[in-house]
Amino acid sequence: MTHDTAEVKRHPPASETSETGPAQGYLPHKENYLKRLRRIEGQVRGIARMIDEDKYCIDVLTQISAVNSALRSVALTLLDEHLGHCVSRAVAGGGAEAAAKLDEASAAIARLVRS
Repeated sequence: MTHDTAEVKRHPPASETSETGPAQGYLPHKENYLKRLRRIEGQVRGIARMIDEDKYCIDVLTQISAVNSALRSVALTLLDEHLGHCVSRAVAGGGAEAAAKLDEASAAIARLVRS
């Protein structure tokens, strides 16, 4: 199941919708994602502040681990919504788009596993 990335259809802009719902599966939860990402952004700024203030190494590492965990949680939730929305719609339609979406999802999972 390998396709050249140029063949993979990209999602339409988030402002577009279709007969079956929003173009992006995460749109119904967009504000929640933005809140979570702003919280993570604040955590990262806090880590920078800890370094600036010469805080204990283990405390800094603990906060870095928390940020990594939070980002992984966001990524897995987005992946779940992508599979349930974008990939399932493409598979229902079949054809080349279905194969491309499955390849795209597989590559995204591989990237998450490596990180």
